[in-house]
Amino acid sequence: MADLGKVDREFFEEYIYPNLGAERADVALGPQHGVDFGVIDLGAMARQTESGGVSDLGAAARSESDGATDPGGPVVALATDPLSLTPGLGFERAAWFAVHVVLSDVAVSGLAPTHLAVDFNLPPEITDEEFATVWETFDRELRRFDVSVVTGHTARYADCRYPWVGGATTLAVGDADDVVRPDGARPGDRVLVTKGPAVEAAGFMVTLFEDQVDLPAETVETAKERFYDMSPVEDALVAAAAGEVSAMHDATEGGVHGALVEMARAAGVRLDVDRDAIPVLPGVLEACEFFDIDPWASTSEGTLLATVAPDDAADVLAALSEAGIPAADVGEVGEGEGVYVDGDRVEHPEVDPSWEVFAEFMSRRE
Repeated sequence: MADLGKVDREFFEEYIYPNLGAERADVALGPQHGVDFGVIDLGAMARQTESGGVSDLGAAARSESDGATDPGGPVVALATDPLSLTPGLGFERAAWFAVHVVLSDVAVSGLAPTHLAVDFNLPPEITDEEFATVWETFDRELRRFDVSVVTGHTARYADCRYPWVGGATTLAVGDADDVVRPDGARPGDRVLVTKGPAVEAAGFMVTLFEDQVDLPAETVETAKERFYDMSPVEDALVAAAAGEVSAMHDATEGGVHGALVEMARAAGVRLDVDRDAIPVLPGVLEACEFFDIDPWASTSEGTLLATVAPDDAADVLAALSEAGIPAADVGEVGEGEGVYVDGDRVEHPEVDPSWEVFAEFMSRRE
């Protein structure tokens, strides 16, 4: 059986990257493995429309080394993610997590999310009252971030089942000068990390499998508190507004180590990181030990990695602290390539260990 979770880089480059449809000059940032969002340059779109054709800039816009937008031009950052609902969490918590997941990939562009298109392919057993809880939670969180739903699709279908119940595309309309590119890390920048490793693996799985978790009651309650840390949306928006942020990435599948490697690959730089400087939230390590997963390779939705101009790092950390978000300066961007933690080279985990554990514990409930 193929590995669970996102496809690896080799799969992406063999099957997906060569087949991306039409080449358009307005694609300022196209698909790359490990990159959270894409960017459409509306100025280039207007010029293309006026000229009546597609320029040969489209191929350049697809390359990993090109794709800069015109200074000051209007752009749309957008990202598409699966939509998941896990009833065992309770529908309010499940919906909170779902909406924050679909907002997060655009938030790391530095532009505030503005619009949402959402598709629900619901299992037949979901009741109207349960869906009302889901949608009212979506509405509440979208209003919090000033995001409007512009289109969508909602239906029940046979053979649809939890947790994967659809998908969503989030857009952020803004100015090109405000986009934080995923490949923007520069030698000399500082590396900042919020919240630390395995926030999602601990908070989600302890909350969902509480009745199976053989840990002291106090530890279980502490780990469950991580649940509402599982969003990097505010982290990203606060950081981008506080200083010169050159790149941001959320530590989802593959965890902190995977996200660091993806940031370094995207920018073609070396990251040197001090592990002891990375914050670790209470309850995380105990939960990871119970589930027998590596906290540094396990999914951590809610953890933000950012590279920041050295003169602005203190301001960004102060803004995050004021917002109540734990964060630290953990290292430096340098010339070269790869990620080194405490001097040792770290490779991408490729397979997130939490997927197999999640499947095992779910099977025990059936």
